[in-house]
Amino acid sequence: MRRQLSEGIVVAPGVYSGISAIIAERSGFKSAYISGSGVAGMMGLPDLGMTTLTEVAEETSKITRITKMPIIVDCDTGFGETINVTRTVRVMEESGAAGIHIEDQVMPKKCGHLNGKETVPVEEMEKKIVAAVRARKNRDFLIIARTDSRATGGFDEAVERSKAYLNAGADCIFTEALETEDEFREMRKKVSGYLMANMTEFGKTPLMSVEELDRIGYNMVIFPLTAFRGILKKTEEIYESLYRAGTQRDFINEIMSRKRFYEIIGYSQYEEEDSDLSKRRTLL
Repeated sequence: MRRQLSEGIVVAPGVYSGISAIIAERSGFKSAYISGSGVAGMMGLPDLGMTTLTEVAEETSKITRITKMPIIVDCDTGFGETINVTRTVRVMEESGAAGIHIEDQVMPKKCGHLNGKETVPVEEMEKKIVAAVRARKNRDFLIIARTDSRATGGFDEAVERSKAYLNAGADCIFTEALETEDEFREMRKKVSGYLMANMTEFGKTPLMSVEELDRIGYNMVIFPLTAFRGILKKTEEIYESLYRAGTQRDFINEIMSRKRFYEIIGYSQYEEEDSDLSKRRTLL
């Protein structure tokens, strides 16, 4: 991930399963992102800090085992206090993640684009960042500090917190829910270091393209739930149609064929490998 950051803007779509990561990689993406909201959503839960470190690490491991892309993972508030952040970093390193971001919200945290959030004192978040940096065993493991203070204290406070978190040792700053393109420009002018943008749908932030963010000078952009929301909408439509009609004949051309599914998961390659190994055992 650090090599990619040194070469230009990193574009990381949200992935929510092993097969979604395979499809993202085959589509040309070089990195990916695991959303905390996505992990909770796959379990049928809201993004209110209800998932655990173990659950997020397990989902991350399932994905990193199946893809070569470096993965950034949303770790909410670090799953607890400063001492918990230390364990979070170590567990997420073991899960195969390339980095994580932690945020400065008060628990129970909320989706970054909803009202009613609260942020912890700057000093408390600084301690978490210091703990995260000290805990990592691999220097290349990214520690991204997210601040939700644009909503709680205004743009200027978000700038000041971003600077403070960089000074505490964060590798990258994720300023959530900026509200205009001008705010992205001002953040880039006033804050040094790597900056990450969140292009989530239906939120407070205007949807900007990778090219537009690159021109401004942003270093990373995530699309956390784009594919997930798309598949949810399609799933809802399919279930409703199937229930009404009692058959899939009406939408058979809208779903992936068995052949394409097998191509994506490498079905024949697994068979060929098994066959080759069987021949080798016979020869031995």
